[in-house]
Amino acid sequence: MARALAEAGIDAVFSYAGRTATPITQPLQLRVGGFGGVAGLTDYLVREKISHVIDATHPFAAQMSRNAVDACALAHVPLIALERAPWRAEPGDNWQSVADVASAAAALPDAPARVFLAIGKQLLPAFAERPQHHYLLRLIDPPTHGLPMPDAVAVIARGPFTFEDDLALIKAHRITHIVAKNAGGMGARAKLDAARALNLPVILIDRPALPERHIARTVADAMKWLDHLALRGV
Repeated sequence: MARALAEAGIDAVFSYAGRTATPITQPLQLRVGGFGGVAGLTDYLVREKISHVIDATHPFAAQMSRNAVDACALAHVPLIALERAPWRAEPGDNWQSVADVASAAAALPDAPARVFLAIGKQLLPAFAERPQHHYLLRLIDPPTHGLPMPDAVAVIARGPFTFEDDLALIKAHRITHIVAKNAGGMGARAKLDAARALNLPVILIDRPALPERHIARTVADAMKWLDHLALRGV
């Protein structure tokens, strides 16, 4: 999205939450950090004379997306969400959909298992309640305060990942179960394709409910939504 905006010569700001120590470089003006809730974001939109907002946050960054809907309504700024379609099970998949991270932890077997926990670092405490399992984590940044589970190992890597990469990773760690968020897209799908090839069960966390808003599934659709004349967006 940032590349398309830059190539079109649109005056835009790219906003990172700041949770990643080494974010990917973007071809736009950059800001890092939170806004201070709905009030802070509303103030920012008005102060910076933002004309359009594209919410391209992760599908599970629910609070930011809710704040964006409310702030844009207050500031009278049009908003569209650039949101990839959720994954759908295909023949051969062994998926169990659950409502949230607590349900995902509860869905693991009682007997010790070897779990590929592909959910990032924010949601790990729920799995500390299931200490009998061995957990494989894949994180962008090394953990700074240790891991809350007694038997866990972290692999530091940044996607996108290939089918061959994830197949080798799962085999090397003798994984028996996979837990993932239904983020959609291609960059993180490889683990699900590898699970299908190995006939492994996948516990897939459903996306959180969000307010109704305009949604674009592709960058091209988001660009069509924008008025290209003298815009400033974030």
